[in-house]
Amino acid sequence: MSGIQPGRRYFAAYNHKGNDSHLSCNLSRVAPVLSRSVHSGTRPTSTAASKLKFDRQLTSEDIYTREDKYGAHIYHPLPVALERGKGIYVWDVDGNRYYDFLSAYSAVNQGHCHPKIIAALNAQASKLTLTSRAFYNNVLGAYEEYVTGLFGYDKVLPMNTGVEGGETACKLARKWAYTVKGVPKNQAKIVFADGNFWGRTMAAISSSTDPSSYEGFGPFMQGFEIIPYNNIPELEKALQDPNVAAFMVEPIQGEAGVVVPDKGYLTAVRELRTKYNVLWIDDEVQTGLARTGRRLAVDHEEVRPDIVVLGKALSGGVYPVSAVLCDDEIMLTIKPGEHGSTYGGNPVACEVAMAALEVLEEEKLAENSQKMGELLRSELSKLPKDIVTTVRGKGLLNAVVIKETKNYNAWEVCLRLRDNCWPSPHTGTSSAWPPPLIIKEDEIHECIDIIQRTILSF
Repeated sequence: MSGIQPGRRYFAAYNHKGNDSHLSCNLSRVAPVLSRSVHSGTRPTSTAASKLKFDRQLTSEDIYTREDKYGAHIYHPLPVALERGKGIYVWDVDGNRYYDFLSAYSAVNQGHCHPKIIAALNAQASKLTLTSRAFYNNVLGAYEEYVTGLFGYDKVLPMNTGVEGGETACKLARKWAYTVKGVPKNQAKIVFADGNFWGRTMAAISSSTDPSSYEGFGPFMQGFEIIPYNNIPELEKALQDPNVAAFMVEPIQGEAGVVVPDKGYLTAVRELRTKYNVLWIDDEVQTGLARTGRRLAVDHEEVRPDIVVLGKALSGGVYPVSAVLCDDEIMLTIKPGEHGSTYGGNPVACEVAMAALEVLEEEKLAENSQKMGELLRSELSKLPKDIVTTVRGKGLLNAVVIKETKNYNAWEVCLRLRDNCWPSPHTGTSSAWPPPLIIKEDEIHECIDIIQRTILSF
């Protein structure tokens, strides 16, 4: 079979996380761009050496060098410098157009710069941006009513980022354990599944089994226990401890390589939660909001968690916003002054979140995700088994497992999805491909063609 077709550019963005160091690849094809905007401006009057000159378009190399010089080295991005996005596409500073097959880790489910979400952002930003929760504002209550009605919970606690949502859920679980369940003071435990990823705060890394997340950052938070994922007997054993407050789990482990549990796993989690009187914290930051073909990933088994954590696509990819949903028995255990956030529940975030959720519902993106995901997995399953050993996922959260050889691995596959290859020390066995949920069938077929020809080129 022929290799990469001349004249096309392929782009892969990776993420080196998780227990098996999977790579999240952003599959893209460049199409010719008829025109591109060139930024211009007035030369700064300051003569300070640190001031940049804005009278020319920065090259990609300028951008790489600047970030490397002035930014913390906590990511190792592929050398592609993006400057704008629209729908399922992004453009680099050289005017090349790419399919976005990463969706900012599922934060851009609705597509880049969705007009309804951007309009909500602009309208509210021109009126009132922040009051803090020291006052009421006229938007927060509307958002609270909308989101609780949509998901069927009594209360919502708004935060800014997914990891803040996870932290909030852990605090709620502990407070509930002491005030409702009767766990002795400072003895509450929270159980996590190995391979989890919900951020890099001290609490999040205290529950991690990935050395790249926790190594060098101890001592760690007490009261956290880790058990195998997708293992009901081990979960039941852990929940028999009367001091357990909650079990926090992703319905599909995204950053671990799109690990899908056995059918019935979530139903069994719900049953054990009831049997042992613990809370089930459902981490839907990445899997929620239509990504897996349902509004929430737990909806595939029609079960109801006690606490749901939302983030990423709740923002529509334009403004940090997260949320924790639960009923009064849990939420009202936390009193005024015991938790809060300067920006949590600000008017801009509330308007953006409502617009982002409305887009998911109005455009039936869960249904499209289900349909396009089935098509994608069906076609990718036809790839040679001596290279691609497994195709897995739900909806448009999918991964392929690459059989590593001395000639290629998952990282090499990602590199070959773009035209210019740079060496990288990162390797892995699986590649995750989550495009925006607005992608259409003809676009999926084109992306499938790119993947197939790229894989066959090995």
